[in-house]
Amino acid sequence: MIYLDCNATTPLDREVKKAMEDAFGVFGNPSSSHSIGRAAKAVIDKAREQVARLIRSEPAEIIFTSGGTESNNLAIIGTAYKYRQGHIITSSIEHPSVLNPLKWLQDKGFEVTCLPVDLHGMVSPDDVRRAIKRNTILITIMHSNNETGVLQPIEEIGRIARECNVVFHSDAAQSVGKRKVNVRELMADMLTVVSHKFYGPKGIGALYIKNDVSVAPIMFGAGHERGIRPGTENITGISGFGKACEIAVRDMHNRCEYVRLLRDMLFASLKERIDIKLNGHEILRLPNTLNISVDGIIGEELVEALKDKIAFSSGSACHAGLKRPSAVLKLMGLSDADALSSIRLSVGKDNAVDEIRTASETIIMAANELQGK
Repeated sequence: MIYLDCNATTPLDREVKKAMEDAFGVFGNPSSSHSIGRAAKAVIDKAREQVARLIRSEPAEIIFTSGGTESNNLAIIGTAYKYRQGHIITSSIEHPSVLNPLKWLQDKGFEVTCLPVDLHGMVSPDDVRRAIKRNTILITIMHSNNETGVLQPIEEIGRIARECNVVFHSDAAQSVGKRKVNVRELMADMLTVVSHKFYGPKGIGALYIKNDVSVAPIMFGAGHERGIRPGTENITGISGFGKACEIAVRDMHNRCEYVRLLRDMLFASLKERIDIKLNGHEILRLPNTLNISVDGIIGEELVEALKDKIAFSSGSACHAGLKRPSAVLKLMGLSDADALSSIRLSVGKDNAVDEIRTASETIIMAANELQGK
């Protein structure tokens, strides 16, 4: 099986697995003041530093969560709870863990503006500026899209938010670990980080919260994680997460260049033999992500035909199995036919050049069969 679905999740890195195995022996409660508890706290403190180093924040600005969904909910609902009322700006192509909390807040009386995207799937910073009102309390725009890999103009949006004194959150679940992300350069007040998107364990993530920004907790218990996220910390998961961040810092440049090479090789090989269209921006996208429409097929049928040979997606992994046009691609202006014929191929650091050649040939043969050629 050739795995080309790294935007859905990634395999656990060997060094990460070793770090987690070592952490299994640290069983103490990190809130306990005795030596066993302090050993557990030391594991968490180290991981907090590793996460902070990856995104260029301070360790104290890192709040550990159970993953991207919780981080996004905490950022959005926590800000709403703090202000109790107001206006929120987002984009139409956000992940459901952003859009669904916002729908819930709308039912509670909050006003939400959902901005459109252009043909490349990008939000206009000018639209963001025009959408800001006197009662705007939050802007939440993803760093990169999970389906197309398109990078949003986050630096410019962050600058606008800072000028207008509006809290700015970015869901960087797909970006962190795949490319450089610096919260200071982005002018982000909050940023979502997810471990399993870059070779760390599932069920663990983080929310960066700038030191001078506050959110209300959305769960209630003891005073863990600065009193923002209660619950005894997942030491094993946090240790693996921290190690994944350490490796990402170390290997970032080589990893980015390698997956970009594989992605472009795959695209060129497919384009030479079958009729395909690139969905998204040719340059401003994640180095590992290729979203294409294959003329004359249904993407989900191609996924099904190759399910025992190649793992890939016909859209966002969160929506797999639904035979309807991708909402993201439709919002970018694609026809139903082109959106239905889309597939997402997301390569990873563990893929080999020979795998890419084999995958290309296999996809071409299957596409031709589905087209009746």
